[in-house]
Amino acid sequence: MQFLSDVFITCPDCGGKRFNKKVMEITFTGKNISDILSMTINEAIRFFEDYPKIQSLLKPLTHVGLGYMRLGQPINTLSGGEAQRLKLSRYLNTKNDGNKLFIFDEPTTGLHFEDIKKLLEALQSLVSQGNTILIIEHNMDVIKASDWVIDLGPEGGDDGGRVVAEGSPEKVAGNKTSHTGRFLRQYLTGGGRLKDVKPSLPAIDGFNRYPFMIYWLYLGSCWARMNDGLIIQINTNIL
Repeated sequence: MQFLSDVFITCPDCGGKRFNKKVMEITFTGKNISDILSMTINEAIRFFEDYPKIQSLLKPLTHVGLGYMRLGQPINTLSGGEAQRLKLSRYLNTKNDGNKLFIFDEPTTGLHFEDIKKLLEALQSLVSQGNTILIIEHNMDVIKASDWVIDLGPEGGDDGGRVVAEGSPEKVAGNKTSHTGRFLRQYLTGGGRLKDVKPSLPAIDGFNRYPFMIYWLYLGSCWARMNDGLIIQINTNIL
């Protein structure tokens, strides 16, 4: 069965701005509500630079690489990775007891390399509070920043599902039977895109940066073959 794609029609009265004329006449520093909702997160941060409370709500979005999104962007237009990072951002602005489990499915999908750095720093911020993060992921920039890797394979389907290699990224990279390890070697020897970085996010008052565990699980495609599996844990020495 085939379905037609959704059809969106622009309202002839408001021109797609979703507000009537009276609402549009109200302005704030020269901008009406439609103008503000059309701003990207980065633009809005500059626009509201004199309003700390608004800044504190917007800045976490840039920490997870969503600075390009518009304030009024409909939720149904977000990709899976964007929706997950949007949920993640709310926890970067709050203090918690450090006993939460976060589960994400490939949050790096569609991210620029620089934004992957920001995402790793955001995850580090949560983990520094003692939280645990489970992520379905296969990005090599992320894998090389791990403490522990479990590579499932060696192939997909009936030929997979077995533990091929486990241990630190260096140990997995030295495993001759691991497809993941073959690509991981290139990244560990400087062939990858991202350089080792220190977190730029400020420490949150009341929390210490102590040992943590971040687990990642991947049951889809990997760089080398289809359906390789990875469970990894971020390395505090690299982040």
